[in-house]
Amino acid sequence: MEGSKKRGRFSIFTRWMSMQCLCSGDQMNRMDQVVESSEAVVIKDGPTSRHSSPNFVVEQRINNAGIEEVELSLQGGGSLNYEEARALLGRLEYQRGHIEEALRVFDGINISTLVPQMKISIARKVRQQKSLSHSSSPVMPFHAVNILMETMYLKAMALRDLGKFEDAAHECSKILDIVESALPEGLPYNFGNDFNLNETICKAAELLPELWKLGGFPVEAISSYRRALVCNWNLDGNTIARLQKDFAVFLLYSGCEACPPNLQSQLNDSFIPRNNLEEAILLLLVLLMKFNLKRIERDPTVMHHLTFALSVSGQLKPLAHQFEELLPGVLDNREWVYNVALCYLASDDDLAALNLLRRVLKSGEDKSNLKQLLLASKICGESNENAEEGVLYARRALANLDGGCEQMEAVVDLLLGISLSKQARYATTDSDRASQQHEVLEILGNARKKMLGRDFGIMYNLSLENAVQRKLDAAARIAKKLLKLEAGSELKTWLLIARIMSAQKRYEDAECIVDAALDQAGKWCQGDLLQTKAKIQIAEGQFKKAIETYTQLLAVIQLRTKSFGAGISVLQGTKADRSMEVKIWYDLALLYLRMSQWKDAELCVSKIRAISPYSPLACHATGKLHEVKGLLKEALQAYSTALDLEPKHVPSLISTATVLRQRGEKPLSSARCFLTDALRLDRTNHAAWFNLGLLYEDEGGSSALEAAECFKAAALLEETAPAEPFR
Repeated sequence: MEGSKKRGRFSIFTRWMSMQCLCSGDQMNRMDQVVESSEAVVIKDGPTSRHSSPNFVVEQRINNAGIEEVELSLQGGGSLNYEEARALLGRLEYQRGHIEEALRVFDGINISTLVPQMKISIARKVRQQKSLSHSSSPVMPFHAVNILMETMYLKAMALRDLGKFEDAAHECSKILDIVESALPEGLPYNFGNDFNLNETICKAAELLPELWKLGGFPVEAISSYRRALVCNWNLDGNTIARLQKDFAVFLLYSGCEACPPNLQSQLNDSFIPRNNLEEAILLLLVLLMKFNLKRIERDPTVMHHLTFALSVSGQLKPLAHQFEELLPGVLDNREWVYNVALCYLASDDDLAALNLLRRVLKSGEDKSNLKQLLLASKICGESNENAEEGVLYARRALANLDGGCEQMEAVVDLLLGISLSKQARYATTDSDRASQQHEVLEILGNARKKMLGRDFGIMYNLSLENAVQRKLDAAARIAKKLLKLEAGSELKTWLLIARIMSAQKRYEDAECIVDAALDQAGKWCQGDLLQTKAKIQIAEGQFKKAIETYTQLLAVIQLRTKSFGAGISVLQGTKADRSMEVKIWYDLALLYLRMSQWKDAELCVSKIRAISPYSPLACHATGKLHEVKGLLKEALQAYSTALDLEPKHVPSLISTATVLRQRGEKPLSSARCFLTDALRLDRTNHAAWFNLGLLYEDEGGSSALEAAECFKAAALLEETAPAEPFR
């Protein structure tokens, strides 16, 4: 008796809910109220002591009589048909958190048989909106279409909650398939807003890519993102922005390279991304434009992702332009300058980066500009002209650290040591040079102690500085410790050890070191190693082996150029490879001249001119060729051309002075000027010292002492000269 009473009450509730759905002008809002009211009705019908939970009555009905009895109760209402009633019951179960029960209810609805009617109803609804006519009644009431669409969405959500992501994605995709089939041109504005149908469609378009991602189907996820963004689903601006950002992030970090989009509707001159990286950058740039136009709320992470994407692609100048286009107030002025300076620095525009930093460093607020001071010191330390300025920036940073962080002090010490070392190379007096070089070793040594001898950069620069100052034993000892600490992972450490050994005239050991590094290095990283190996073989007098090594190196460069020639300049071996190729042909030309193979030398010079028509190396090699043939006037003209192209080209300065001396031109002071300029640029060049000694010797008289000092310096430097310069 009690069971019959409950079934009767539930049937009354179902009929009432059906009438509300059919008679109200705002069906979906009423339906929400009905579901909320249904919970209240059920609670009132149950005894307060046992049935205080709103879940109890439906749970008891399902447990006692099974889903079939609930179906019969719903069908008895008369107003709701079988599918609609079952959909509403499934929605109620899902809202109450009964995921598996809701899914059982949804599975009993055969929506595939209703799809044709749904498509017709959607298409007629659009025609009615366009003509403002309501004369033709659809095959299926539009509120029923809305209920079934929501059912499909909730079923996808239920499958997702149960971890059945692929099934959920297929279910969600059906919603979009139905709409696309019914409305190939996309949804009209405000379509189905009175039933919240547009909201359901938008949710499905946003959910589908997430389901494919959760299921581990990256290609399908990418396709779904493109579908959501290209097709017209009436998405609002914020939803589109979320999809664009999520898609860009997925393209950047998913590790899946998808096929380029096939957008046939694009104009012929439209940009079509060729890979994930380009597509992600395009999406992020669109988002950034929306931020600047204030169409959507700014998301600072978009700039972070764009910075990563453009950095990886090698497009740092465009990234700098994006920072420059940011609206005032988005970034603090110091932070803005720092980021733009980093972009210009990575684009090899060191002067532009330094000028930007100088703007904020004028104020003298060093405590707030620590990062800017360090970056400015780093830039200056890599420049011959601004080394002194780099020392000042590093000292300012050191004065504002306030102690307490030895690691940061060690970083500043490293930058100070690098700038001070560069400054010492161009010191005007020997005493200044000796004092600065001593300070460099002291500063780098203290930095090494602060980092407990475990900082790779500090140890490398300490070993390098010892090698430059010709303290080869100390340099080798530190470099070997560094190699062990790095477990042989850094090629520049292998190179440094090989060059130190070549300076110690241990050529066989140096070549063994290079060979060991070649065994561990990848094909693309062997350039500097092979070049150093060839120079060691030349120092040993093994000219034919050196030519073979250079030939191997040229093959590697050609392979790099062909492999990295397409797409965005990611890992593209262009500028550095061309520079190395020019240097190889130059070294080969000089080597063939030593072997008296003039035609081969001429061929090498022609190769240089084909790569770089205005290369000073080609002019210098041409001058050497004229010189060995005895054509001193032509040689002098070639060296002059080289110096016009690069006034600081040390080999051309030395060769010019040599030819002037050979021609016996008086006075010899002009030749001496060329040699002193060369020594100012490269204090450790033994050839310059030797030729300067010859000039003093030719002058005779009181210049004999200067000649002896020059010969002594040349002998000491030649004895410790590496096969390849340390720096």
